[in-house]
Amino acid sequence: MFFPGWVKATFGLLLVSCAMDGFAIAADETVPAQAVTTTAVPAPGEAPAPPVPAAEPLVQSPAPVPLTASTPVAPKPAAKKAPPAFPGPKVLPPTGPYKPVYFDNDFSGQGKPGAEYVFGEELKLNKFSFLDTDMVFSTGGELRHRFMSQDNRLQPGGPGQDTYNLTRWRHYIDLKAGDNLRFYVEGIDASSFGEDLPAQAIDENRWDLLNAFFDVALFDTETGGAHTLRTGRQELLFGRQRLVSPLDWGNTRRNFEGFRYMVKEKDYKLDLFTMNPVNSATGFNTVTEFDHKFDEANRDVFFSGAYYSYTALENTNIDLYYLWLEDQIQVPTRADGRRHTVGSRFTKLMPQDGGRVWDLDVEGAYQFGEDNDQDVQAGFATAILGHTWKEATWTPRLSGVLYYGSGDNSPTDNKNNTFYTMFPLGHAYWALSDNLSGQNLLNYGVQAEVKPTKKTALTAAYHFFNLASNGDRAYNVAGAPIGAPGNGSEVGQALDLYGYYAVNSNIDIQTGYSWFWYGEFIDRTVPRDDASQFYIQTSFRY
Repeated sequence: MFFPGWVKATFGLLLVSCAMDGFAIAADETVPAQAVTTTAVPAPGEAPAPPVPAAEPLVQSPAPVPLTASTPVAPKPAAKKAPPAFPGPKVLPPTGPYKPVYFDNDFSGQGKPGAEYVFGEELKLNKFSFLDTDMVFSTGGELRHRFMSQDNRLQPGGPGQDTYNLTRWRHYIDLKAGDNLRFYVEGIDASSFGEDLPAQAIDENRWDLLNAFFDVALFDTETGGAHTLRTGRQELLFGRQRLVSPLDWGNTRRNFEGFRYMVKEKDYKLDLFTMNPVNSATGFNTVTEFDHKFDEANRDVFFSGAYYSYTALENTNIDLYYLWLEDQIQVPTRADGRRHTVGSRFTKLMPQDGGRVWDLDVEGAYQFGEDNDQDVQAGFATAILGHTWKEATWTPRLSGVLYYGSGDNSPTDNKNNTFYTMFPLGHAYWALSDNLSGQNLLNYGVQAEVKPTKKTALTAAYHFFNLASNGDRAYNVAGAPIGAPGNGSEVGQALDLYGYYAVNSNIDIQTGYSWFWYGEFIDRTVPRDDASQFYIQTSFRY
């Protein structure tokens, strides 16, 4: 295969940075947690755990620390040892005290003996008194740039080549008043420049509010749990982000507006919410609709649900959820309508002799309701099985993935069998090239990961994509239908190569190249040359 010179140079720089960092033996990286502020990239086969004392085992959430930058206003109980079973396959979360949503950031370990300095920690957890009330003030943010070059993706405007830049600035202010009140505001300026094709919905959101909410700690339970009500504009993230994600890959990030009731106990947590989608990244508002003015929630769309996570079993997570999405303005070509989704997820780590670990992630859901006067009967199921050699050089991990998202069987049977993926992190599951969503899709593939140093991760993944039903069409990453039924089932194959280097907790570099070789369905319905996509991204957090 032909690699342009600038692609070779980029991967060369990444490998040089690995060498400069020094090669590490994975035997030093066992299931017990690292130091409180480690900047290491998560080892393959395990997800990054929140900072905990170095002598303690991994836990899913940090021990209770009053008035931290990330915990809810009320005291937070310690969780059982139950780490998530599978790491993010495509977009790794930030390391150290920074979390996938910044209102969960945890700087409580900074300043303690052995803690690594994090630039900007002086701006966190500043205590003062106002009107005889103890206050805690934190502020920080992120600057991010991504260079993109893509060819012949499945997006509006037809096949073509585009090279452009994406920039993003986020800044937040977090204020806690006593033990019962919290105010959080986060702004965003997301822009793109240099593109030849029209800007996508996830590319631009100029000078807007990403999060603006307040928490009220209602009461504590006898078992040390907390009940908190969150009101306002906020991001949502549940489980493995297959159905509900803030979509950090997008330049804009998704947000919603409404109410969220949070229960956190020792062995479980429960979220109840009712929301309206806000910005264009949700898919229910356009880029131009709120151009040069603040986003407004779409009151014609309601998203509500309950998400329950049980963590009492060692090395095991069990999630149960119910999601309800109602779009009062239905679009005939879009899977929307009034849909109820009932699902569950099971994850488990299975340590073996010799430092080997099996990891399992299984999830599925059934969807029912009404869409364009048709009965909805749809569903999805997925499984990921991986094996990590933690004591081997470079900590290799091999995994296999199987995904099935149902498609419509017949346009004339008064039933809609197309599963609607709602608000997923599709970039993490259906190839880096971002051609497809999980609707009417059968995907199976393999993935190999290595960790040359504690700060570096390299991954290769290969996907096979087919239609789940020949009676339905393919759907692009935004959920828009592609082609026409009855033109074969092979959508294509994809190869992803990508790397991640964490300079420290503040700075990381990601780069990746993806090829997508189209199959008979695309060749017959929307013919074009095969697709490719390259990116290099730098993030600076403060």
